[in-house]
Amino acid sequence: MSSRSIGRALRPIPDTVVRLVARTRIHPNMLSAFGLALNLSATVSFATGRFTSAGVAMLAGGLMDWLDGAVARAQGRASAFGEFLDSSVDCYSDLVLFVGLLVYYARVNRFIYAVLVCVAMAGTVMIGYTRARSDSLVAHGDKEPVGGLDRGFWERPERLGLMILGAVTNRMAPVLWVLAIGPNLSVVATILRARRKIHLLADQQRPKDGRVETVHTR
Repeated sequence: MSSRSIGRALRPIPDTVVRLVARTRIHPNMLSAFGLALNLSATVSFATGRFTSAGVAMLAGGLMDWLDGAVARAQGRASAFGEFLDSSVDCYSDLVLFVGLLVYYARVNRFIYAVLVCVAMAGTVMIGYTRARSDSLVAHGDKEPVGGLDRGFWERPERLGLMILGAVTNRMAPVLWVLAIGPNLSVVATILRARRKIHLLADQQRPKDGRVETVHTR
């Protein structure tokens, strides 16, 4: 089940909550700030080994993250900068959570799990990067971004959902294995598909003399 499927299933509840929050006239950027603050508190909880508290804080932070964009649209305050700021805050929130876990596993001398945290963190960063770079193929004549990351299971809601589940059940170790493997495999799959599509675009745009002017391949 992807993020879109989850969103459709929960749509009746979000619309009601969004309308209620929008009526308060709170600025959407304040919701983003609240979400970051909650994730920072979750980071401290992770670092000190209080995983259940971290999971609860992450859940509340996820609610803020889900609300900010929807409230902005409901209030007519949606903007390109607001979307950019929200994405940037989300990225910081994801990374600080992993930092908290890294500190904890370093403190208790669990080297393997510290490495898993680093690998999972890399997968989180690379998912966003490869997804953004795949979008750039549109500028080179592709009709849509490279599929996979934008329609798969490893988007931010699924990753955070797994972390919350691992935190509140105190079963973070298996969750780290999943987060270290799954997103990185998805990144590799997207890279391979992007390579095929880039070569296809190069063939389509290659002049008769054989020179390629707009798309460079390796």
